[in-house]
Amino acid sequence: MEETKRKISKVEIDKKACIGCGTCVVLAPKAFDISDEGYSVVKDSWKEVDGDTLLSAARSCPSGAVILFDAEGNKINL
Repeated sequence: MEETKRKISKVEIDKKACIGCGTCVVLAPKAFDISDEGYSVVKDSWKEVDGDTLLSAARSCPSGAVILFDAEGNKINL
């Protein structure tokens, strides 16, 4: 559980990896949405979502397209 205490400073979607399945949107609708092009996008309100929810959403992505970064700017290994 230690990793969930880390501050998430940035959330990205790898558009080349995203398959638009929407699991991130289901788990964190305040953080993610599906674009008109059919892939996930990060909403401006993602900072209002707790770290555990963001980690769950990232881990749920079957293609690994959700990328989280810690306070130091390091990619968080899921």
